[in-house]
Amino acid sequence: MTPFNFSRRQALKLSACGFGNLALTGLLNGTASAASNPLSAKQPHFAPRAKRVIFLFMQGGPSHVDSFDYKPLLEEKDGQSLAFDDARVIANTGMRGSSQLVKKPLWKFRQYGECGRWASDLFPEIAQHSDKLCMLHSMHTEGVAHGPATLFMHCGSTNFVRPSMGSWISYGLGSESENLPGFMSICPSPGNGGARNYGSAFLPPVHQGTTLGSAGKSAVDAKIRDLVNSRYDTQQQQQQFDLLRSLNAEQLALNTRDAELEAVINSYELAWRMQNNAPGILNLSRETAATHEMYGVDEKETNDFGRQCLMARRLCEAGVRYIQLTYGDGSPNPAWDQHSNLPKHAEHAKRVDKPIAGLLKDLDQRGLLEDTIVWWGAEFGRTPYAQNKGTGRDHNPGGFTVWLAGGGVKPGFAYGATDEFGHQAVENKIHMHDLHATILHLLGIDHERLTYRYSGRNFRLTDVHGRAVTEIMG
Repeated sequence: MTPFNFSRRQALKLSACGFGNLALTGLLNGTASAASNPLSAKQPHFAPRAKRVIFLFMQGGPSHVDSFDYKPLLEEKDGQSLAFDDARVIANTGMRGSSQLVKKPLWKFRQYGECGRWASDLFPEIAQHSDKLCMLHSMHTEGVAHGPATLFMHCGSTNFVRPSMGSWISYGLGSESENLPGFMSICPSPGNGGARNYGSAFLPPVHQGTTLGSAGKSAVDAKIRDLVNSRYDTQQQQQQFDLLRSLNAEQLALNTRDAELEAVINSYELAWRMQNNAPGILNLSRETAATHEMYGVDEKETNDFGRQCLMARRLCEAGVRYIQLTYGDGSPNPAWDQHSNLPKHAEHAKRVDKPIAGLLKDLDQRGLLEDTIVWWGAEFGRTPYAQNKGTGRDHNPGGFTVWLAGGGVKPGFAYGATDEFGHQAVENKIHMHDLHATILHLLGIDHERLTYRYSGRNFRLTDVHGRAVTEIMG
């Protein structure tokens, strides 16, 4: 057993109190422990439409005008030099109306489903589920570079250290499961904000996201380290855990205002419960061959993201409140960031299209889509013109598309619009703060009431902005 840094007399004193605590806990069938667990499920502000979120982060910014925002004028004006207010030119020089070369979509658009929604051949599998999707075509955000825009999407701030959205949701609602964290991030990127994108900042540390793997590494290795203890048998582990738990309880009683100590103790107890439950949940071999095929697991192009999506469904089923997946390669220039090689979008789309379609189908047939929000999107979109009159597109925070599915949003619905080129959001504009407020609202949370007092003021995910876009709710 691991040695402890206190005397034998101290150990006996602490243990004596601890054994009494253990006896009481046993008599109360664990209710004392549950009451002190900061991850216990909490009541929402009002009746929720959804219980959980799966966020599919397409790191780098896929082109909306090449995927889900059909603009026929781009075909008509292809190759012409026209004046646009380019966000990067404005940021660097303050000049407006710079001359840019219009670039048509590289993939053919078609209409899908009873809703007749337009989608390109870039995402043919996802397009088959158009009647499930709620398209938000009028997104706009803060930050023209990846770092600030990615932080803003995850944390509601471009530069200040703020809690991530998953941490806010964990803080507001707790976890549906006593055996798993409320917030998990699968294969997060180390760049463009890194750990801040799943960090808890000034919220209690217990609400920080638990990571599985890292962007750029195989999802086969997306595991929780040291989850299995091969050194001791189950009975020995239980005895060790009971002793540690009693000692920790006494230490916490002596340091009642130590949030970091409380977080460490809760993490140890959660780790114990995870050790007994998570290996089975993360074991994808328990799924049928048909399920593996639906997600593209064990297929060359789709195996990696297919595993992420299947893992997300299993975590969702097990009660994890917020699950964030990242499609990226871990490099400073994220996968979808095609400034000079837009055709490469096809490679990335091939890797995620079937897995995401499989996730939508699987959630739907299991009855989980009804109370699960699936959010697909990125930190911004891309320009409708060629960057430097070349073969790629630049960043575009002024107008882009994300889509939601399930969790109380209108299926087969489209809201908002960009201009005729797909450049700027012009109709029913949705700021990233508004999207955050909307997702919180679907979970039964009033974004103005979800606050935490720190350094003399109340903070919230949406700062002093945002409105819930109730027009998209069914």
